[in-house]
Amino acid sequence: MAARGLVLRPRLRRRAGLPAVVAAPPAPAPLTTQRIGDDLTRRGYRFRLDDDGDVTGTWDGNRFWFLLLGDHEEILQVRGRWAGNVPPQTRLAVLQAVNDWNRERIWPKVYARDEDDGPGLYAEVSVDFEHGATDEQLAATVSCGLVTASQFFGSLAALSPDEAA
Repeated sequence: MAARGLVLRPRLRRRAGLPAVVAAPPAPAPLTTQRIGDDLTRRGYRFRLDDDGDVTGTWDGNRFWFLLLGDHEEILQVRGRWAGNVPPQTRLAVLQAVNDWNRERIWPKVYARDEDDGPGLYAEVSVDFEHGATDEQLAATVSCGLVTASQFFGSLAALSPDEAA
């Protein structure tokens, strides 16, 4: 078998049992709501478009949005909101957990935002695809956003056991 990165002529490729012609890698394409929906559909996930036209759904009981941001909608942001509430007696511990998470991990960015019923806890993964994204890059970003946000939300269960149920 040929060494990785070694370019073989078609005749040598056939002798090595490889196809004579190697397909070009897929070209990046602009991000669209349709492409996000197609990726989620391939995975068997259920989702809908909200009133703003954003893709949204629920994973492990938590609401997620798949937003296209930037002047040319070139930034994909996977944003999740924890479904639980922060009881007043755990507020400081939860805010410390948010700070610790951001200090110790790259993804997702997590934060608390004051809302009517107390702080809402959010997680975000944002990637700038100014030059487009392949389906593989789109899928990896969606997975990163869903998995890492779900890990953060799961870590909150120890701080607010009543909310984990």
